[in-house]
Amino acid sequence: MTHALTGFPYAATRFVRALERNREKIATDHGLSPSELRAIFWIAEHANVTPKQLAEHMELTTGAITAISTRLVNLGWLARLAHPHDRRSLYLELTPDGHTVMADIHTEFNGMIAASTTALTTQELAAFEAALLTVAEEVARRTGP
Repeated sequence: MTHALTGFPYAATRFVRALERNREKIATDHGLSPSELRAIFWIAEHANVTPKQLAEHMELTTGAITAISTRLVNLGWLARLAHPHDRRSLYLELTPDGHTVMADIHTEFNGMIAASTTALTTQELAAFEAALLTVAEEVARRTGP
């Protein structure tokens, strides 16, 4: 017996899996683990974060975050900076090379998405974007922070 989804749930799952495969390819192309890629993306999105914030977001221990951030620091893509209000803490921020890597990744991703949506009209793409955001926001509301 199988448990196969149909309709919109199937389409949504297929879309998410395609994005996951793309994320795995991006990580591989840049010599990163999926966790390292997830970490650098989240840091880039927030400009600077503490290791504790990153650990909470990724649901990992601070020890695991130390290992991930050390690898990204050693690649020259991440810097550890003194926290201005807590001498026992620090911030993780992208370096100039880290910003370049993220810009390249975003450019590649945007190109892939643009090429993947050429069969849609401008109106269809706008409707898809609106529907995707609506569903994502509702799922987030139902599942919590």
